[in-house]
Amino acid sequence: MQRITITIDDGLAAELDAHMTATGVSGRSEAIRDLVRRGLATVRNAPSEAPCYGVVSCAIDQSVRQLATRIPQGRLDRHDQTVAALSVPLDHTTSIDVAVMRGRMADVTAYAEALFLERGVMHGSLGLIPVAEDKTVHTHEHGHSHEHTHFKVQSGL
Repeated sequence: MQRITITIDDGLAAELDAHMTATGVSGRSEAIRDLVRRGLATVRNAPSEAPCYGVVSCAIDQSVRQLATRIPQGRLDRHDQTVAALSVPLDHTTSIDVAVMRGRMADVTAYAEALFLERGVMHGSLGLIPVAEDKTVHTHEHGHSHEHTHFKVQSGL
């Protein structure tokens, strides 16, 4: 077993203590081990090349130095992957940001993980939606047939 040291703010420590009381966990180390195991269990072992859409959401403390500039710039740097983005102000310094990204599973996941590690980003969540490309020739209302790509949502990977 390895010993590690972490630093968390008072509010998060209070939430951890409340979690311990609610679940009957006897110590912070045991509670953190349990929460880490649960978190790692949600990591999908999908093929890195698999196409997907990802819904990335988080709370952002806009007062953290240049974070309000870096987050949109990160999406601009991935303009070919960014489908949509929304920022909703909650108070004078905090917003909820949601981005819909598309691309390879590895790329979408890497973007989300890098975002969640930014100082001032809290409550990060990534929902992955696996898709398959369908290049079918078909006709629309305008009458002529052509080929273009549709993405079909898959039930699993």
